[in-house]
Amino acid sequence: MKTKLIKLFFTIVSVAFATGVFAQKDNNAVLMTIAGEKITKSEFLNVYNKNNLKKDVIDKKSLEEYLDLYINFKLKVKEAESLGLDTAVSFITELAGYRKQLAQPYLTDKEVNDNLLQEAYDRMQWDIRASHILVKVAINAAPKDTLIAYNKIMGIRNRIIKGESFAKVAAEMSEDPSAKEQAASKNRSYVKGNEGDLGYFTVLDLVYTFETAAYNTGVGKISMPVRTDFGYHLVKVTDKKPAMGKVQVAHILITIPANSTADDSAKYKSKIHEVYNKIKTDSSFENMAKQYSDDKASAAKGGVIPWFGVNRMVPEFIETISKLKNKSDISEPVQTMYGWHIIKLVDRKGIASLDSIKPELKTKIAKDSRSGKSKDAMISKIKEEYNFREDLKALADFYKVVNDSISLGKWNIEKAKDLNKSLFSFLGLPFMEADEKDKNGNIITWRKSFFDKTITYTQQDFAKYLASHLSVSKTKEDSSVYVRKMYKQYVDEMAMNYEDSKLESKYPEFKSLMKEYRDGILLFEHTDEKVWSKAVKDTVGLKSFYEKNKNNYLWDDRLDATIYTCANAKIAKTTRNFVKKGKLTNDEILKQINKDSQLNLKIESGKYLKKDNVIIDAISWAPGITNDINGSSVVFVKVNRIIPKEPKTLAEARGLITADYQTFLEKEWISELKKKYPVDVNMEVFSTIK
Repeated sequence: MKTKLIKLFFTIVSVAFATGVFAQKDNNAVLMTIAGEKITKSEFLNVYNKNNLKKDVIDKKSLEEYLDLYINFKLKVKEAESLGLDTAVSFITELAGYRKQLAQPYLTDKEVNDNLLQEAYDRMQWDIRASHILVKVAINAAPKDTLIAYNKIMGIRNRIIKGESFAKVAAEMSEDPSAKEQAASKNRSYVKGNEGDLGYFTVLDLVYTFETAAYNTGVGKISMPVRTDFGYHLVKVTDKKPAMGKVQVAHILITIPANSTADDSAKYKSKIHEVYNKIKTDSSFENMAKQYSDDKASAAKGGVIPWFGVNRMVPEFIETISKLKNKSDISEPVQTMYGWHIIKLVDRKGIASLDSIKPELKTKIAKDSRSGKSKDAMISKIKEEYNFREDLKALADFYKVVNDSISLGKWNIEKAKDLNKSLFSFLGLPFMEADEKDKNGNIITWRKSFFDKTITYTQQDFAKYLASHLSVSKTKEDSSVYVRKMYKQYVDEMAMNYEDSKLESKYPEFKSLMKEYRDGILLFEHTDEKVWSKAVKDTVGLKSFYEKNKNNYLWDDRLDATIYTCANAKIAKTTRNFVKKGKLTNDEILKQINKDSQLNLKIESGKYLKKDNVIIDAISWAPGITNDINGSSVVFVKVNRIIPKEPKTLAEARGLITADYQTFLEKEWISELKKKYPVDVNMEVFSTIK
């Protein structure tokens, strides 16, 4: 409940910062003072406008009502502050969590993000088939090892450019194990190598740098070496076609066992063509799949397999599907590494519009390596804006005190105890101020100054960062590479932290939003304690409130009556005689009438309001037994008495009474707060709001 209420509150207060709705002058004039805090007209109007979601025209009455609500809100927040609720660890943690979320849009490069989104969507329109050759080199390899790998991949590329087959060279030279055939052994059957063929894929299926190389390389062309975390790749694009999207197909599979002879293979081929011919003549695809398909999981469903995208199936399968244009189209037999297939198109979903998939696509991009482009762009802007300066000579001092064991989680900060130079700094936001003036006060020269004092990070700061971020790498890492990597990570973190610390001063709307979240959390916590939860837990107070106000919770006139629903007229006559005599209880009457069938008689007793029951509404409200009402069954009613208006019990109206008790508690609380904290509204300023 708390989470829902907070979300509801924040949905209101976090509406985009509004400007230009009110055109009054002097928006910085003090509108009111509450417990010594001055609140300007513009501050009040900003909050009013955010809550005026329907953009209703302002009238005097609604404005006065909102002014009263606003004053009550500020009083509650003041009280929460006076009780120290804003210093509680739980409050500070919760507000920090919200701040982190709210700060994200300010700490990303919107232009880069928009470009990445459009780029991803444009690439979604195409499916790529590509092959690659890999030369492995660790991402953290020493420069000399990286150069060796680069020269090797360039040598391989030159062989292909001069005319050698890409597939043949891939099978020979690629360090991707799947490229080479794997001979049969005691524990493994023979596996044919793919000669570098990765099949079809689309955007976000592979790492970003590889994907980019594939989409930027023409069909039949060979890329320059591409670096990923795995090493250097050569990419050859073998096909590029309009996106398949998502498809659902049915298939019939005739497998070819690994140890099959040429004669065996011919038999399996003959079998699949025989099945195909029967489908073309007089047999349904579904029945043939159930009868002959070796894919037993799909055979039971008429061959239907779950929806899939282009990267989920082998190339021959995808190429065959692309030729099926209409639902229920059936392919000729096609062979893949799994055997022979006949494929039927069940359904297809094309690429949706950008607007409809934008949230999903944004989420995927945020989790992908390409999101680093936005972060890098943002850090570059921060460095430029705050005049970032660094001393790489000071960084080089670490090469002497850090050895390769640091990548194995072993390093003693004592080795850097003598390093105390400045490493990098942020000089703050620049502005020009007068440097020299003439005797008349006219400026002759200007000089560059900075709003903020310079923030400097020293070698010791970086040493502490290294010591606190020790971890064990899978492979031993060159110490100089490790230091540079960690230095970049440290600079990036400090740049983002520095920008984060400036958000309130740089963006008034962010500062305003943070204040509203802060006040909103305080308001919720204290109101819950004083009103919402109290009304539920304070059973004595609730009962006392009910006793004083019970006449506000009245039943309208009700009818105390019993409805007898009988299977037929004969049963109705017998039942009526029992009721008239009054010697048997309703339970005893049921036992007598229903001894042969439980469907003979149903009895309902209750206290009914008008419109509670169609039968009660149809009869005269007078004591006695009514005539039969004939329909699909025979019904009569015994009216016991008419109950005049009377108070509902606490149990009968607990929800309504609890809500009213909460309102009572809040009014009492507000009354106490107005006595405790002085409130002064400048009605002259208030009257200028139109």
